[in-house]
Amino acid sequence: MKLSAEIAQVSARKDILLMTHIVLGYPSFETNREVIAQMVANGVDLIEMQIPFSEPMADGPVIIKANQDSLLAGTRLNDCLNFAREMTGTHDIPFLFMTYYNILFKYGIEAFCRRAVEVGVQGFIVPDLPPEEGADYLKYTRQYGLAPIQIFAPTSTPERMSFLSEAGGGFIYCVARRGVTGTQTTFDEEFNNYIAQCRASTDMPLAVGFGISHRDDVQALIGRADIAVIGSETIRLVDRQGAAAVGPFIAGLR
Repeated sequence: MKLSAEIAQVSARKDILLMTHIVLGYPSFETNREVIAQMVANGVDLIEMQIPFSEPMADGPVIIKANQDSLLAGTRLNDCLNFAREMTGTHDIPFLFMTYYNILFKYGIEAFCRRAVEVGVQGFIVPDLPPEEGADYLKYTRQYGLAPIQIFAPTSTPERMSFLSEAGGGFIYCVARRGVTGTQTTFDEEFNNYIAQCRASTDMPLAVGFGISHRDDVQALIGRADIAVIGSETIRLVDRQGAAAVGPFIAGLR
């Protein structure tokens, strides 16, 4: 799988990778374009592009609002696919789609996978689709060489983690705490035990997200995880200070 190889290559020369998150069409595709350029120029290694959905159940208030505002502004799936093609053709890092299963289901799972390959996307994060209900999704992602990224949570048992790892590809997304995105995470003994269990349950790289927002958070993950995921914080930053503030923020995380 192409994504796994690219992660391994970059991990050989960096102590931790950075993955960022944007909501497509929020506040506009033009701002998305500027923000992504700032992210890549300042060392982001992967970017998760969220296709907006009306019921983003895994997300907190910041990302929910961004989804709603993007949809109200008229963002459509084809806009997101065309924008993805532009970004993968412009920037030499892996791009992923994050969205919810209804988007894939309505489009047609095989057709969506085929189109994702055509636009240069390397994998998907679909938080509301457990592997037990995603046989076609897993079949077609593998057929088209896409990474069906699975999610570990603090409530996952070791048996569940092993099952998810077998179903997954690319890397494992480790939710740092219970709840939704956008709230600060505490790196305490409970977290340490959880990450140790994640590591014991898979051979794939670990990405940790939910509440990662400062340099200290990223530093705390070195040696524990392979990828630090920054989501809500960059959206807040763009809202407060504009796209130009993203570059210095990303540069400061390392």
